Amino acid sequence: MRTTVLVIGGGATGVGVARDLALRGVEVTLVDRGRLAAGTTGRSHGVLHSGARYAETDPDDAAACLAENRVLREIAPACVDETGGYFLQLDGDDPDYFERKRAACADLGMGVETLSGDEIRTRVPETSPTVERALAVPDAVVSPSRLVVANAAAAREAGATIHQHAPVEDIVVSAGRVERVDVGGRLDATIHADAVVNATGPWAERCAALAGVSVPMRPTRGVMVAVPNPGVDAVMNRCRPPADGDIVVPRGAEAVLGTTSIPVDDPDEFERSEREVERTVAESAAMIPAVDAPVQRTYWGVRPLYAPDETERGDARGISRGFALLDHADEGAAGLFTVVGGKLTTYRRMAEATADRVCDRLGVSAACRTADRPLPGADDPDELDALLAEFGVDAPADGPCADAGGDDTPR
Repeated sequence: MRTTVLVIGGGATGVGVARDLALRGVEVTLVDRGRLAAGTTGRSHGVLHSGARYAETDPDDAAACLAENRVLREIAPACVDETGGYFLQLDGDDPDYFERKRAACADLGMGVETLSGDEIRTRVPETSPTVERALAVPDAVVSPSRLVVANAAAAREAGATIHQHAPVEDIVVSAGRVERVDVGGRLDATIHADAVVNATGPWAERCAALAGVSVPMRPTRGVMVAVPNPGVDAVMNRCRPPADGDIVVPRGAEAVLGTTSIPVDDPDEFERSEREVERTVAESAAMIPAVDAPVQRTYWGVRPLYAPDETERGDARGISRGFALLDHADEGAAGLFTVVGGKLTTYRRMAEATADRVCDRLGVSAACRTADRPLPGADDPDELDALLAEFGVDAPADGPCADAGGDDTPR
């Protein structure tokens, strides 16, 4: 089997790369070991970040979030719930941290508003009496499942081929470049490609190892806890350095509370700690007391953190949430690229950077067209739901799954 580019991984970044390349006229095949959006993408909290979360620590990444937040509202409105968001300073939280975040957001050109405790409780009555003030930011909530299937459909319309339940079993390198990729499952084929993109998230290190190259990862697990939504209609963030239980995300009848950050050795097999669930609920309840309620379900995700510096590997929360794009030619595997890290909000930008690099190597001069081209179903939720059914995508981030697998814990 022959293709120009093989993309491995069917999360947001993988389908984004496939869409971008296909729109540039490149022949693309995408394979995933299971269903689309079954990994990190489908197990996120689904916040469309404004950049406020990272504004004072990583202004470049925050600016990228803000830009992509605006792009996605334009090209995929049916995937986005325009909730808005707040950063809450509680009694005892550092007021200087609040001021630094507000100034950093303003420096980015982000529209922000400062509210008193009484003003935020008027807008969101469920807010704790201990909240002293709040910063309003343009956060939103995105449907990971809809976003992935919309990108997959767009890639397919542009000529890409997508195979689910098609795990990569080997990447054979010969004479310093990738010779072939052996794929099992329903596809059961050997694929020859001019370029291979490893977009497998927390599994990127394992995938790269099949080709004998290195991608140093420090994946971390995080729990999402779904409780009955007491009426919260905006993304509620704790205004303090990142910690457990510092975000509450409205998703219809549920409020999703997150999250923890614990290093794991295996992104498939890891401990699911009840203590983390309890801590997440308790910390979230400091912002919104009514979320201290019977847990309906939990689900766990694994972040694909890239950590090339050994000194970073012991401090999971200190690892950059930016992304890395690796060309493995210098390691003797020309034609193999890995894109790793990042976040759901910036998936399109990650895909564009990857497609730019691949096209440069292939001698393709076509420009990226994904920032201003609406996705399928952009204004039609029914079309997106039909695509979800067609692709069989049912991710826990978008609600209770009929077939979520062992990672979910119904209560």
